[in-house]
Amino acid sequence: MQTKCQAYLCWFAADKEVRVQILALVWSVVLDIVVKKQLSLPRSDCASGYQFMLLIQIPASAQDSEYRQWWCSVPGTTMSSCRWRPGTLRKVVRRNIPILTWLPKYNLDTFVSDLIAGVTVGLTVMPQGLAYATLAGLEPQYGLYSAFMGCFVYLILGSCKDITIGPTALMALMTYQQVVGRNPDFAVLLCFLSGCVQLLMSVLHLGVLVDFISIPVTVGFTSATSVIIAVSQLKGLLGLSFTSSGFVDNVKKVYQQIGETRLGDTVLGGVCIVILLLLRKLKDVKLGPKDDKPSERQRVLMKIFWLVSTSRNALVVIVCSVLAFMFHTSEKGLPFLLTGTVRSGLPPFGLPPFSTVIGNQSYSFMDMCSELGSSIVLVPIIAVLGNVAIAKAFASGHSVNATQELLTLGLCNILGSFASSMPVTGSFSRSAVNHASGVKTPLGGLYTGVLILLALSLLTPYFYFIPKASLAAVIICAVIFMIEYEVVQPMWKSSRESAVSFQLFSRVLSPHIHFKVE
Repeated sequence: MQTKCQAYLCWFAADKEVRVQILALVWSVVLDIVVKKQLSLPRSDCASGYQFMLLIQIPASAQDSEYRQWWCSVPGTTMSSCRWRPGTLRKVVRRNIPILTWLPKYNLDTFVSDLIAGVTVGLTVMPQGLAYATLAGLEPQYGLYSAFMGCFVYLILGSCKDITIGPTALMALMTYQQVVGRNPDFAVLLCFLSGCVQLLMSVLHLGVLVDFISIPVTVGFTSATSVIIAVSQLKGLLGLSFTSSGFVDNVKKVYQQIGETRLGDTVLGGVCIVILLLLRKLKDVKLGPKDDKPSERQRVLMKIFWLVSTSRNALVVIVCSVLAFMFHTSEKGLPFLLTGTVRSGLPPFGLPPFSTVIGNQSYSFMDMCSELGSSIVLVPIIAVLGNVAIAKAFASGHSVNATQELLTLGLCNILGSFASSMPVTGSFSRSAVNHASGVKTPLGGLYTGVLILLALSLLTPYFYFIPKASLAAVIICAVIFMIEYEVVQPMWKSSRESAVSFQLFSRVLSPHIHFKVE
């Protein structure tokens, strides 16, 4: 079996009896670069007459060494047939639509496991979605608009059962840079364009390029971004109100206005952080003798501990909201700032905005693209990088089809933009919750998506009373564990070049990611 990528075009003109072989240069170069194998351009005997034949052979996947092949004959000038080798079409369809593989084996036990996991993830994504929308400079409901479409798309096309698609801190920060001083239309258009770029990358089979991005660069990027996000939340945690233009400026203004700190917000935010960190450790509590199996009662208690731990974000936000409501109905007044009105109901479904108006100035599609600039390329690449990294973390030793993840994530963003979503990708924290909840198939995302839609329909009036300090605490506790400072020493010992890459990327990134906090 050959292991080379082959691409060639044969065109015959019967009247001239001259054979012209045209090399598909662009496609060949792409394949040669991506797959890093020697390119073979074989010759073949073609029948006389007007005929156009295209043969492309590409490795199907790491597990499947067969090749996809098709021939398209064109008598005269119109294409008459394009056929696949027998049995190949079925394999390709099953590989690109994974639900066809696991759905026929679905049973009651799997349903119960997916239901529990889906509801648990739903309770986690609701407070996170509200917080990340605020971080992105959008109204809170946009976080929920971004949380359900990816769930529905990924259950059909997703290749990893543990991944949950939705808003993340990283995507929120990168979106904020494009929304600040503008309106939400730019975030929705960025979501659509990101999906288009990811879809194009999947068509060109560029998923394997993710492997060329080194671990130090990835770790440096996520760590620096996590620090920036955590510092950006100090304003909400302390109850301050100011506008900043960057990381250093934000720290400077927090220092300058530290005397204006609101005691209620500070105490509430600090208590929320302590409780969230303690509840995070609650799931690790083991009952019973170390060398013996726990009793039935101990197993039930450990399951309750785990459930409380994984639902900690929702529990903290609910308790804080009830506390805020009690102060609101009393004569004492509110001691902390609230989220405010959240638009109720489902998002408006329709085409993403290809033009917009800000003040008295109109922006065409090209104007909006010009304003978005390099983020049209940078955001989708960072999104797929994180998504593939999560898939590898939960793959249990199996290979990850990065091209399939590109296709799925692209469709998640494209279809999400029709529901006013900001750019989304896989969430490591929620994927970890999904995995720990015992999810069996991607169908768990269906129950998460339904829960989000129910929340949009029924619960949005109650989101008014969520304190901003509690949301800031949720974000800080989510991102501080993304700072992988412990990898620097091993990197330095094994490869000083990698450690230098980590340090350089972290330090270069921080000053150049600007945000403006209102």
